Amino acid sequence: MSERLHIKGNILTGPDEEVGQMWVDGGRITFTKPAGGNFRTLEGWVLPGFTDAHCHIGLDHRGLVPDELAEQQAVTDRNAGTLLVRDAGVVNDTRWVQQREDLPRLIRAGRHIARSRRYFRNFAVEVEPDDLVTAVREQARAGDGWVKLVGDWIDRAEGDLAPSFPAEAVKRANAAAHEEGARVTAHCFSEQSLDDMLDADIDCIGHATGMLDRHIDRFVEQGVPIVPTLINIDTFGDIADSTEEKFPTYAAHMRDMYRRRHETVARAYEAGVKIYAGTDAGSSIAHGRIADELVELTKASLPVAAALDAATWSARRWLGADSISEGASADIVICAGDPRIDIRQAGQLKHVVLRGNVIR
Repeated sequence: MSERLHIKGNILTGPDEEVGQMWVDGGRITFTKPAGGNFRTLEGWVLPGFTDAHCHIGLDHRGLVPDELAEQQAVTDRNAGTLLVRDAGVVNDTRWVQQREDLPRLIRAGRHIARSRRYFRNFAVEVEPDDLVTAVREQARAGDGWVKLVGDWIDRAEGDLAPSFPAEAVKRANAAAHEEGARVTAHCFSEQSLDDMLDADIDCIGHATGMLDRHIDRFVEQGVPIVPTLINIDTFGDIADSTEEKFPTYAAHMRDMYRRRHETVARAYEAGVKIYAGTDAGSSIAHGRIADELVELTKASLPVAAALDAATWSARRWLGADSISEGASADIVICAGDPRIDIRQAGQLKHVVLRGNVIR
């Protein structure tokens, strides 16, 4: 049974829009005070619950994790204000998360699809090009409207990043996903994989560290958003150090993309590429770090309002979820100070409300 709440202060219904108060009754938002009864009052700067658009609840460095650990991951994200998660590939079936009223809303993508022996062990469905379309159809049917491709990885024979699949196979795979009613997101570090994915009519790119000027106009023209996962890209230096001796070209490539990571995102934003916030939590990145990702986006020259938008209003609209509006589910976070002035307020939450229940 959800609580009856009176929310007041600065209720941010959009980047430049706010109201002074609202109520929560039956787990739903209303701007008209319901009749009768008592209301618990919460006050502060109110935002829609954060969206993590690249997250892995049910995954760690080993691949499959027990449901108990997946639950801990989901709770950690929830307590940090992430109330909507777009899964970016896990090994196990996490539909049980969707049945839990106390856990974040979850949009699943099935398992990663990677080239054989070209990704983390025990993470992905690993296939050769001739079987890619079949794998995509299977994962499209297993998920909630998204498929996750691994677009590139180190090719040990070349000693550097290289596309996982031939360009024509990628085109057929994207077309198959679209026939199944699913959108495709792809892990892409390198420059060439971005060319291939854009040629294939991809729907979203994760990381996009190899983005160059030749790509940016195409991202804008085709309406393809990126999820930069900057706190994940911060690990590139360690990756380069660990591979320097055996794969020096790869190590140098990773360092170059790391050095220009903020500039890359800044150029994309200035050109009009849509950017959404994602942490890549669940492999090497800890859960509950959405506020850190927002800070990184501002380091990449996004205005604070745009960084907030990347995890709130626009992100929810992109994924088909409600924001703060009449009749919407009360999935909100309340900050002690104005996050539009100080983005760090996103990491200093007074309250988290999920489905009308005060979690903290």
